[in-house]
Amino acid sequence: MEAILPGYRKKKEYLICVDSDGCAIDSMDIKHFQCFGPCMIQEWNLEVYQQKITLLWNHINLYSMTRGINRFKGLAKALEIIDREMTPIEDLDSLIRWVENTQELSNRAVEKAADEQDSICLKKALHWSECVNQKIRELPKETVSPFSGVRENLELLHETCDIAVVSSANLEAVEEEWTRFGLIEHVDAVLAQNAGSKQSCIEKLLTFGYDKDKVMMVGDAPGDMDAAKANGVFYYPVLVTHEPESWENIGEAAEKLQNGTFAGGYQEKLIQDFVRNLRE
Repeated sequence: MEAILPGYRKKKEYLICVDSDGCAIDSMDIKHFQCFGPCMIQEWNLEVYQQKITLLWNHINLYSMTRGINRFKGLAKALEIIDREMTPIEDLDSLIRWVENTQELSNRAVEKAADEQDSICLKKALHWSECVNQKIRELPKETVSPFSGVRENLELLHETCDIAVVSSANLEAVEEEWTRFGLIEHVDAVLAQNAGSKQSCIEKLLTFGYDKDKVMMVGDAPGDMDAAKANGVFYYPVLVTHEPESWENIGEAAEKLQNGTFAGGYQEKLIQDFVRNLRE
């Protein structure tokens, strides 16, 4: 832990953990619209189904209860539907088996499995993932920015709470964006992909002496909610397509966290609204 958070210490009684992509930073849509979906269509020569597949990809990854799913799991799910409803996908079973059984969902792991199995689909999945990364690197910086209200509310929250970024994105990318947008000065710690899962990151932060009923995870995806639930801490959702309103209301959540009225009806309603928003 010391290697991940050298010198970190608890300064305030309350802790707020904040996800980055799609929660604080408006970067998730553009990456799926311009990188993930188009690269899949190109890799598997699916241009004839482009409109239908684009809607399918965005539904799986952005607008349903699988929002925020790992890229390879999202790929397998999309290709299963394409294989069933549109056109056959060669060697798809290899990808599905790998996704279901691997201990590591990464480029490195899929490359190893592709070589070991000499699998066409796994090789294509690796090439697709590499193309996605290249496309993301090529995105103009001005296409990514914080959601309205993020900076102002982080500044207010930081007056009474410790703030930790808890993200599954690349550490360097998170630090660069949060620094560029002037958010990093309102943050006490950055835990990203290198620090492990969001669940384990929250667990590590709790070891610094925070009471669980004084910790809140702010996120936009079911995985964020699950990470909070697994650690017995509260969850405040940033609703997709309603992000500015969510940030506008976060002060109320912080107030309830600090006066002990977050649990019960308030938390339940937040979760109901979150689930309803992704299922409608």
